[in-house]
Amino acid sequence: MSLELLSKLETKIQAALENIELLKMELEEEKQKNAHLIEQNQQLQQDLNSWNEKVTGLVGLLNDEVN
Repeated sequence: MSLELLSKLETKIQAALENIELLKMELEEEKQKNAHLIEQNQQLQQDLNSWNEKVTGLVGLLNDEVN
């Protein structure tokens, strides 16, 4: 191989490594966003369950009053 080809190969390898590093950083950011969304979803699920229990309890009270 000529030095010119080796130089081109080195440039392409360096560009690929930089691209891989950028993609790793993007992946880490997305993982953090995902973790935050999972926590948010869990909180919303708990809120929904709480509201469902309250509504069920109120409906039960109304049914008791009607009967």
